[in-house]
Amino acid sequence: MTESAQPIPPVILPPVQNPEVEAQWLKQSLHNWLDTEFIPETINEKIASRASQIFVRQRLEGENDLGSLVIAIITEMQAFDFSRSFYSEFAIANAVSDLILDSLGIDRCCGE
Repeated sequence: MTESAQPIPPVILPPVQNPEVEAQWLKQSLHNWLDTEFIPETINEKIASRASQIFVRQRLEGENDLGSLVIAIITEMQAFDFSRSFYSEFAIANAVSDLILDSLGIDRCCGE
């Protein structure tokens, strides 16, 4: 007998306490990830800065669901010029999600 698939519960972040610290942490973490994933590029700093701005602005507006935050990053980063980068808005949003899950100690491999 097989078990029916269960939806993965949403990851709800605690309300933002210190947006400046959160923005700086995400910007630095994402910039480091971008530089180490392929090769360091000048555009990586701009990508990390823009993604962290979107993330923190959404958090300040009361959005704490990580899935919704990822969708917001994808949507808003579509206007970003990725022509000088290996990355896309999807890669950036996924990286942000992974960094947040890692910081919370949540295993991102299997949704647990």
